[in-house]
Amino acid sequence: MSALLGVDEGNPVAVEGQGGRSPVLLVCEHASNVIPRSLGNLGLPEELRSSHIAWDPGALELSRFLSGELDACLIHQRFSRLAYDCNRPPEDDSAIPQVSEIFPIPGNIAAGPADRQARVDSIYRPFEAAVAQEIARRIASGSPCVLATIHTFTPVFKGVRRETEIGILHDSDARFADRVIASLQRGSVFVVRRNDPYGPDDGVTHTLIEHGVRNGLENVMIEVRSDLLADEKSRAQVEFHLLRALVDALGPVNT
Repeated sequence: MSALLGVDEGNPVAVEGQGGRSPVLLVCEHASNVIPRSLGNLGLPEELRSSHIAWDPGALELSRFLSGELDACLIHQRFSRLAYDCNRPPEDDSAIPQVSEIFPIPGNIAAGPADRQARVDSIYRPFEAAVAQEIARRIASGSPCVLATIHTFTPVFKGVRRETEIGILHDSDARFADRVIASLQRGSVFVVRRNDPYGPDDGVTHTLIEHGVRNGLENVMIEVRSDLLADEKSRAQVEFHLLRALVDALGPVNT
C-alpha cells in the first residue's frame, strides 16, 4: 500500500459479483465521497465534501441493483473523485480538479507533482488495472463483454436547471447506446437524451474509450439525474426502466 493510503483504509477499488453470468461489466468511477486520510479535508467544508462535486450520489446503489438483477460483475472506486477522478487519464488536469463546478479545491490547488503522482499510482492505476484485468479475463476465455458505466448528475449545475433525466452517452462506438436509447424511448416515462448533460467533448468518455472502444467492446455510459433516486417510488421507476433497457439492448442471445 502506498504512502497516500493507510493500510487500514483498504483497497482503492472494489470488485463485487466477479464471476457473474451476465456479459455486462458494470463500472462506477464516482461511487464514494471518502477522501484519503492523508489528504485531510482538501480544505473543503463537510457540506461540499458530501455534495455532488465529491461523488455521484446514488450511483453505487443503482449499480448494485443492476449488478444483482443482471448477475453482473461490478467494479467501483472507493475514494472521492476529488482525490482522483478515475474517469480521467493522468495527463488531464481535471483528473485532480482544482475547481469543481464553481468551487475551488484548496488541497488540489496546493498539490505538487509528487502528490499528484502519488494519487495516480495509489488510486487510478489500481482501478484501471482491475477493469483491464476483468476484461482481459473475459476476452481470453471467449466470454462476451459489454461495458456499462453508471453515473448520476446534479439537477442544477452552475445555477441552470437540467431538463434531461437520463443521459445515454457514448464516444465513437454507439452500437449499444443506440439500443439502450431505443428501448428507453419506447417505454420509459423519462426525458432521455443522447450525450447529455455531457458528451465526448467534455472528456467524460475516458473509461469507455480506454476499456471499451480500444478492445472493440460495445459500451455505454448511463447518467441519471440524482433527484430521481432520492425517493423510493422514483428510484424504483429508474431501476425498472434501466434494467429493461439493458436487457433489451443485450438481446436474447446474450441474456
